[in-house]
Order: sequence, then structure tokens, then C-alpha cells
Amino acid sequence: MSVPAAELVIVGHFDQHSGYATRRTGGSPSWLLMWTQAGAGLVEQAGVRTTAGPGDLVVLGPGAAQYYRTAPDQQRWRFWWVHFQPRPAWLPWLAPYALAPGCHVIHGAGHDRVEQALLRAGADARWSGHGAPASPSQPVQPVVAAAAEARELVMGAVEEVLLLATAAARRPGGGDPRVRQVQALIAAEPSAPHTVASLARVVALSPSRLAHLFSEQTGRTPMQAVREARVRHAARLLEVTDMDVGQVADASGFVSPFHFSRVFSRAFGLSPREYRRRLRHSMESG
Repeated sequence: MSVPAAELVIVGHFDQHSGYATRRTGGSPSWLLMWTQAGAGLVEQAGVRTTAGPGDLVVLGPGAAQYYRTAPDQQRWRFWWVHFQPRPAWLPWLAPYALAPGCHVIHGAGHDRVEQALLRAGADARWSGHGAPASPSQPVQPVVAAAAEARELVMGAVEEVLLLATAAARRPGGGDPRVRQVQALIAAEPSAPHTVASLARVVALSPSRLAHLFSEQTGRTPMQAVREARVRHAARLLEVTDMDVGQVADASGFVSPFHFSRVFSRAFGLSPREYRRRLRHSMESG
């Protein structure tokens, strides 16, 4: 199957029978969301394998080999899919559900509003930006959101799906308040020289105890959370300032422009310069 260009936003709905399979040995330059309606699919990426049944959401990051197909014990796999580039704020929502780098699975994300959001995305992707979008319906063929307005509506639908799915999967009770305090500190000062030890001192825990609580509650280590916060902060600076890549790296807490570019490219599938270029091109074309 062909590999879509990184900048494209594409919405599709498949009802595939036994024998369907897609393999991308070089991965995809864009992110891929798949939400199963019926049957089941078997998905492999980054060395892990997972089965996606009805209501399960799978989100695959760029750059790693992908292999997904109708599950061997199933007669069909009916699912929605969207190729997209994530907004910075979405990455921490997905992080607790990573089975491996770039492979996120949320089981039991079934929700009428998830299906309705994807139905709208399929219709909105066809919108020209003039008049009113078409009524929601399942697309017969994959649809590229060509107009800037259509892309924004589809991205809004993807955001709704991620919010609904992660909220449904989140454990009740809010977790340990000390972990929430550390999360708030990281979000408020992503560029600060955080270490596990410095964060632990703020909440009067040993570094090992904080690391255990944080990983148990969020699904990632404290320093992974710091890195994600720095990447989000850097993306916002690329979006709203004219700072060069070195200045953005320094203002976001990275030790060097090279390290920043490597981490940013791993998260977004684009270099910082290409991310800014495509964002501004999209704004100008809209």
C-alpha cells in the first residue's frame, strides 16, 4: 500500500474481510489513528503486537515499520482510520497508553460520540470551505482534506476522539496528589533543568519512590514527561515566534540543537524547520 505524504490529512472507512493486510516496512511519515467498529484487527509496530477489537483505538506514530491486518480468527475488520500530524497538546494524552515508542492502544474506547466524530470527519474532509459541509456519512473512498478549513474540522474531530477515548480509559480517583503536583510543575516550567531528584525534593519523596508512583500513575517516567513537555513547548515556539532552531532548543531546555532536532523529529515525524515550513504553508494556503 502506498505511503501518504506527511502533510496530508486523510480520512477513510474500511470493511475488510479475512486476508486483508497492509505492511509498511519503512513506516509512515504521518500518524495513523484506527478505531474498530466490528470484527478485529491485528496490529504490529515497534516490536509489539496487539489485537484491536470493537471500541479499541490504536494510534501509531511515524517512522517505525507497520503491519496490520484482519485478525486471523476473524472474518472481517471494520474500522475508521485517519492519517494526520498531531497537535502538541495531544502527545501527553496518548503517552500513558504507549505499548512501545509510537504505538498507543486504548482498549474499550467505544463511545457513540467517537463514532459520530469520525462520521463528521469523513464528511468534513470533503468540504471545499464554501457553504456548509455535507451531512455525516461513511466515505466510500478515502478522502483527502484538501481545503484548510476541512483540515481544521477533521483535526477537531481527531482531538474529540482522543479526548473521549483517553477520558473513558482513565482510572477514577485522580491519583496521587504528589504526582499531580510534579506534572503541574513540569507543565509550568518545561525548560527548567528538571531531574528526578529535583522533582522528588519538591514533593518530599525519594527519587525512586517518585519514579515508581509517577510511572504507575501516568505510564511513563518523570523524565519522559519532561521531554514531552519540552517538545510541546518547542512546537508552540515554532508556531508563534521567528526564533531560529537553536534559540528554540535553548528556550525549551534541550542541551543542543542537534539533540532537540532528533527528539522533535521522533515525536512529530518532521524536523523543526520542516514543521514550521509546513505549518506556515498551510496557513498561507488557507
